[in-house]
Amino acid sequence: MAINSPKGIWWNEPLSKAEVVWIAIAFLWGLVMFFTMIYWHFGGQQNLSNEAYKIRPELFSERTEAMVEKYTVREENGIPVVHPPAGSEVYLIARQFEWWPILELENGKQYRFHIGSTDVQHGFSLQPVNINLQIHPGYEMVLTAEPNKTGEFPIICNEYCGLGHHLMVGRVNVVEPQ
Repeated sequence: MAINSPKGIWWNEPLSKAEVVWIAIAFLWGLVMFFTMIYWHFGGQQNLSNEAYKIRPELFSERTEAMVEKYTVREENGIPVVHPPAGSEVYLIARQFEWWPILELENGKQYRFHIGSTDVQHGFSLQPVNINLQIHPGYEMVLTAEPNKTGEFPIICNEYCGLGHHLMVGRVNVVEPQ
């Protein structure tokens, strides 16, 4: 039984006009998407500029506990609620299966966030703002942000971190300036 095959080697055959047009369209679309990504990073104000620093988890915990001791205003279900002054360094610990502490920030004021894990990898997702970061043990993610709306904003872990992962919910309260 003979198989019908094209004459010669297929890649040596000339391209048809339709193939050339589709290759050109695909190439141009690829360029459009590439330059759109570059523009969107700088002009779209979508991506937060963040930094990552290597840090011992014990040192990160000490810094967070010092902030909590200094700025705690109350407790909710045994978790401290901290209200640091505008422009200050704000620390948030991810650990199985909680975000600690609860942050209370002022609307329209800028803060420098330090987010770190003391045990395993976690995913920081601030809803509905759609800020997503990977939080690795031994590193702190640092970003500058300015809340622009009052309310309660949940923090969820979007990286599986163990059996209690589904319970890992934290909170940021944004209030009017005092």
